[in-house]
Amino acid sequence: MLKIGIIGVGNIADEHIRGYLEFPEQCEIVALSDLSAEKAEAKRVRFGLEGAVVYSDAERLIADAGVDLVSIATPPSSHAEFSIAALRAGIHVIVEKPMAASVEDCDAMLAAQRESGRLLSVIAQNRFRDDLMILKEVLDSGLIGSISHVRIDSAWWRGLPYYDLWWRGTWESEGGGPTLNHAIHHIDLSLWLLGRPEAVVSMITNVQHDNAEVEDLSVAILRYGRALAQLTSSVVHHGERQEIVIQGERAQIAQPWSVAADSAQPNGFPQRGGNRELVTEIEAVAAAHRPLPHVGHTGQIADVLDAIATGRAPAVGGEDGRSAVELVTAIYESGIEGAVVHLPLRPDDPYYRTGTLVERAPRFYRKRESVYDQDGAIIVGASTV
Repeated sequence: MLKIGIIGVGNIADEHIRGYLEFPEQCEIVALSDLSAEKAEAKRVRFGLEGAVVYSDAERLIADAGVDLVSIATPPSSHAEFSIAALRAGIHVIVEKPMAASVEDCDAMLAAQRESGRLLSVIAQNRFRDDLMILKEVLDSGLIGSISHVRIDSAWWRGLPYYDLWWRGTWESEGGGPTLNHAIHHIDLSLWLLGRPEAVVSMITNVQHDNAEVEDLSVAILRYGRALAQLTSSVVHHGERQEIVIQGERAQIAQPWSVAADSAQPNGFPQRGGNRELVTEIEAVAAAHRPLPHVGHTGQIADVLDAIATGRAPAVGGEDGRSAVELVTAIYESGIEGAVVHLPLRPDDPYYRTGTLVERAPRFYRKRESVYDQDGAIIVGASTV
């Protein structure tokens, strides 16, 4: 029976708690910590965690609670500190996205993981979804041929009060805007589906949130050989319509799910009706998908629990989290410096290091408000991504 600790009890911690509670024969939540002990106590009562101990200090939880695995659900600026402390204490770690605020911090976390021999997994819950697994299975089948173009819309909408929360809206505490904190899901999916791009060029701006230093919109072009992908990261899109559209040599596939395959007339124009045989073949691959037993955070937690029990690596490890932060960093570097950025980022690249982004990033506006807590429900995901 694994003993579980939760570090940080904000809204996203609920997804971790619900996930662990799905596996009562494998694990038990025995400790929670938060800067507000009252908030942690309220969370303990809400979820009926009768045997759990509440801490106001994450370091005390790590040192005294006797846990085997912690979920770290604190603001991004503390992810590296708490992850490294837990790993060095011999504790397995699941850390929320983004893994850390710099590639340098990610590498420090990976070094601690290797030294400890413990497991490190970075939340990428959208990999544990049937609709996105279908997209990957069809892509991996090779039926659509070589990739030509990909359009990824990480389209979210947030009102002005969103950035009043104390840790949001500054480069120091949040680490960035939607490129880091919202599109990280789509960026991880792009890496999962397509691999690491060779080069990045981008622009970043703040068009609607005059109470935040950080960007609220970025548009990036990613190069994969001759293929291109465009990624929009936004909290200014009403309706939050999110899509991944992959154009291949022979067909297009997309999420939300759709498939199209054109064929050519002798003059090169599309043939009415397209390649129906190929569409049927692709739809058959999609229909053959076996539904996942658990999805989202619960699916990833199930994978981590099994990985610990069997001694294998998790499906989403620290290297995956690092790759996503590296790509975010390249988008920021290109947008700030007005240059094409080539991957992988090297340790001698200034943006590899902790602090460079904070030093060089534009402050689009001054953060005007800083409240500790807010009323209202949060949306942790949409019906698409």
